[in-house]
Amino acid sequence: MMDVLRIRRELVDEIVAHARRDHPDEACGVIAGPEGSDRPVRFIPMLNAARSPTFYEFDSTDLLKLYREMDANDEVPVVIYHSHTATEAYPSRTDVSYASEPDAHYVLVSTREPAEHEFRSYRIVDGVITEEPVEIAEPE
Repeated sequence: MMDVLRIRRELVDEIVAHARRDHPDEACGVIAGPEGSDRPVRFIPMLNAARSPTFYEFDSTDLLKLYREMDANDEVPVVIYHSHTATEAYPSRTDVSYASEPDAHYVLVSTREPAEHEFRSYRIVDGVITEEPVEIAEPE
């Protein structure tokens, strides 16, 4: 069974808007969803504590708060996203070393072209990167 990221259009728009806002620094964040559902629901933009155009880092305090919040809501990080500002939307070696959620979809947005963006999703498990198709659901 092939993994697919099913995500609502407005969540894609929010991720892209966040990536554009933080450009030229990398943007990062999480979309939480009900445990066991694989459904991204709650958009949570995070601060790139590194404030860097070449890599991202979640602030450890923010991250701790986020995980407590998700636990309290029976949520898991369904999507973990960040942007690449000068390169294609493909995980770097650093991204792979940070990938600690085997069930998450790792979404990358490239904002290197001002007029368009690249939006791709991956599974990263034990250092292995697998690209997966993205199905964007239009609002009903």
